Amino acid sequence: MARPVATADTPVALGRGGGASADAPEPARRVRFGGRARDRPPGEPRRVAYLYLIPAALIFGTFTLAPLVHSVWLSLFQWDGITAGKWVGLHNYADVLSDPVQREAFGHALVLLIFYAVIPLLIGLLIAGLVARSHIRGFAFFRVVLFLPQVIALVVVAVMWRMIYDPNDGPINETLRSIGLGGLAKSWLGDFDVALPAVGLIGTWVMYGLAMVLLTAGVQKIPRSLYDAARVDGAGPVREFFAVTLPALRGEIAVALTLSTIAALRNFDLVYITTKGGPGTSTSVPAYQVYERAFLTGKVGSASAMGLMLAALIFVLSAIINRVAERGQAR
Repeated sequence: MARPVATADTPVALGRGGGASADAPEPARRVRFGGRARDRPPGEPRRVAYLYLIPAALIFGTFTLAPLVHSVWLSLFQWDGITAGKWVGLHNYADVLSDPVQREAFGHALVLLIFYAVIPLLIGLLIAGLVARSHIRGFAFFRVVLFLPQVIALVVVAVMWRMIYDPNDGPINETLRSIGLGGLAKSWLGDFDVALPAVGLIGTWVMYGLAMVLLTAGVQKIPRSLYDAARVDGAGPVREFFAVTLPALRGEIAVALTLSTIAALRNFDLVYITTKGGPGTSTSVPAYQVYERAFLTGKVGSASAMGLMLAALIFVLSAIINRVAERGQAR
């Protein structure tokens, strides 16, 4: 086995009498292995690292990039999915922007953002503020229970809430009748005025557990000395929340808003099972319109255009949320 030896050009620290000092730090040495100089730092050559990325790149390209590029190609055609397509250029995009039903679907998606993202975030911040202020016994158990909606399949959630909203014997209407408020009982998913908020409340029930877990975990990382300093300065619960808790949770808030915003905009399962976009088009959302156009009306090109515009909207909103969060952290 070849032994490493110091070369003549290696700087050597000399002690008294010309010998090497025992206390001197170990100098950097050019090391020879088997007579060949090895000047590269550990990990070189870096080109080897790209070999490890090839499998992931192939999977990403096959299942993500290729379908995306194919969707862009389909969006430029008027095609029913069976016969030969007709080149229409950007007409499908213009059709999505000019069609009031399509614009209404995007408006519904933005309304659902309030129920999927804003309300769950406020609930999570409220619980995080309580956790930061005082120790809650058994909170770990309650956190698991409150997180359960996140692990239940949305199909099951939709079926369960359809039973809850049942106009005849659903628990909500039964409760209203039992307390003398039967006049408020209605077909929650069949009423033009309340169907969309009713679907949104299901989203709130699903998403608030995620926001709560992220924010309470973030609170536990905040140094207690910050709260002690705030209390010494006479800060009350509200001022303590806005001065300590809220700024420290900026990263967790960005993650919660990003995930809930994506969930709101790509919402399909709940709408399909509970209302199928109805009554009329009062609960129709872009993801449901993509399904309806592609598989029910044979407008594959238009569906591709709408799907791409929905993906662009999700990308833009996610980028804005993360950009704002990064600027806040940089201050």
